[in-house]
Amino acid sequence: MKKIVLLLMVVAGVLTAQAGDYTYLTFETTDGAKASVAVENLTLTVSGNTVTAGSQTFTLSNLSKMYFSISDETTGIETVRIETIDEATDIYDLQGKKVTKAQMVKGVYIVKAKDRTYKIVVR
Repeated sequence: MKKIVLLLMVVAGVLTAQAGDYTYLTFETTDGAKASVAVENLTLTVSGNTVTAGSQTFTLSNLSKMYFSISDETTGIETVRIETIDEATDIYDLQGKKVTKAQMVKGVYIVKAKDRTYKIVVR
């Protein structure tokens, strides 16, 4: 019996130590949007059909999942280096037509580089 209690205490200690690595609670809505809230001093409040986490409020019926994460996952937007366009293997407009760098005018384009694919806006 003592061994079981000791084992449970060790497991609980390991889980507590690992939970400290997660610094954000991320909410994902049914439309795929994400909002991350820092867990430090976080207060969750459920009232009727809404949940409030810090300054963010969500309708429970619109939430698809929530999970702990180590980084802020609110956006997948990254800054694209200008070299990425120079490294592009293919460039497509939103109609799927392949274009060259010289043909790019105002609009949105899909740029395939050697390691990733980007969606960019030319203004």
